[in-house]
Amino acid sequence: MPRPIHARLDWAALRHNHAIVRQTAPQAKIWSVIKANAYGHGVLGAAKALQPVADGFAVIEIEQAIALRQAGMQQPILLMEGFYQANELPCFAQWQLTPVLHAMWQVEALVAAKWRLPVYLKIDTGMHRLGFTPEAFSNVLAQLRNSACATFMTVMTHFADADEDRGIAEQMNCLRAMTKGLALPLSLANSAALLRFPESHADWVRPGIMLYGASPFPARQGAESLGLKPVMTLASEIIAVRDLAAGDRVGYGGTFIAGQPMRIGIIACGYGDGYPRHAPTGTPVLVAGQRTRTLGRVSMDKLCVDLTGLEKVGVGDTATLWGEGLPADDVATAAGTVAYELFCAVTPRVPVIDVNQ
Repeated sequence: MPRPIHARLDWAALRHNHAIVRQTAPQAKIWSVIKANAYGHGVLGAAKALQPVADGFAVIEIEQAIALRQAGMQQPILLMEGFYQANELPCFAQWQLTPVLHAMWQVEALVAAKWRLPVYLKIDTGMHRLGFTPEAFSNVLAQLRNSACATFMTVMTHFADADEDRGIAEQMNCLRAMTKGLALPLSLANSAALLRFPESHADWVRPGIMLYGASPFPARQGAESLGLKPVMTLASEIIAVRDLAAGDRVGYGGTFIAGQPMRIGIIACGYGDGYPRHAPTGTPVLVAGQRTRTLGRVSMDKLCVDLTGLEKVGVGDTATLWGEGLPADDVATAAGTVAYELFCAVTPRVPVIDVNQ
């Protein structure tokens, strides 16, 4: 028998979350962001699940873009960091890929190569990560227009504080100043902006984390209240039960010490499966449908949970690490991280079960 841990992927939930995007921004087209192997969910599985409804797919790696084309995806595919070397341009033309241009060398390479491609122009409105400055942007437009190598141009930017109190007003003002007088389509909104700021919807939105059923601002509003459903449920089983006396220590380093007699369970899941090693005592876990907490340090293959007062729970009972019944955001918050990292960290040794494909 295989080890009991598995990740169940509910593709109907992905389509449901995509429909929430459509309802929220009905006038915009949707780039379904499936970068980083669809946030750990599997790029081909996600694309196939969304194929009937997706307007386009956004990725980072050209290998994933080509795999999508080879799998029969006909939608536009956006490469969100563009190309990394000029010699990649023939692949963009061959596979009909759309690069995001964010640096002058990319513009110059495209002009010199004389390939004709649709392009996205990323402008820096305050993130200060990638994108053209106001001073460079006019020069970029002039070069592309003079060369006629851009068959279609769209302007994009990325918001630094869409999930924070500061919001997007300052960056929107910068965007308006940079694009004044230009009749170019816009792609602005990530998940947080899409949900909070209708003025950011523009022509194309770029939802990421909300597609997978987690909230882009969990401290402000949970996924369930946003109508989102978890796509990934990471689950295992209790493989042993131990009774502790007061003063007994649990796990490596004995970081948890029982203050009274306790009953604990050992779950077949650890950091070797992608569960965060830094998750402290008290991180929520669902066992046999009842919420409890982790105890002590997470091991490579196992973690311990509190079964005190849960006398009917025992070996073989299901343990949900996150997903249906236990929001990934709750686990991530307790562990001092974000749901994005939980999803992406699940390791290849965890079997995947696909449902509702």
